[in-house]
Amino acid sequence: MAAVGVADRGGLDGLSMRKLGQELGVDAMALYRHVRNKDDLLDGLVEAIVGQIDRPQPGDEWQATLRGQAMAARRVMLSHPWARQVLEERGTGGPATLTHIESALATLRDGGFSIELAHHALHVLGSRIFGFTQDLFEETGPDEPPPEVATAQARALAAYPRVSELAQSVSHEGVLGRCDDDVEFAFGLDLVLDGLESLRTRRR
Repeated sequence: MAAVGVADRGGLDGLSMRKLGQELGVDAMALYRHVRNKDDLLDGLVEAIVGQIDRPQPGDEWQATLRGQAMAARRVMLSHPWARQVLEERGTGGPATLTHIESALATLRDGGFSIELAHHALHVLGSRIFGFTQDLFEETGPDEPPPEVATAQARALAAYPRVSELAQSVSHEGVLGRCDDDVEFAFGLDLVLDGLESLRTRRR
């Protein structure tokens, strides 16, 4: 994607419709036939970046599979230093991102994790890999979506059964409740401290 190359050279501040048009050899206005605005362009960047992350083949060892996915994500993030900012700003709603989350969730659930623990693990891994934590399914308001919107959302999530399971658990007064940054930070901190204590005990 040409926009990735422009951002690699000049960062997000250097990405504009004009510069992208120059990169492609077209008038900037021609780009609006393909994207409505810069937000659309940034959403496409998220998809392009997350789509570069290799997903290891599922194996019997959940730790090895998740480690491989995490290291693959790290390589992509290091090759695009601006990517953390756009991921944080634009969210996690596109097919490539959902596929990435689905893969991680499937590994955790197949490895014996409860949906609650898998949810916490996603936050910990996201913070470690992408440099920030984010609500995976942030509710925008207290009202239920219109029936046609709910139907469309359910249809879209049908291809991601693990993501759908998590979405139902953290939304609409599900068993997990809404994401809480303080709770997830504390969970990750306790996990690190418990791991350090385990290492300290084993190495004494």
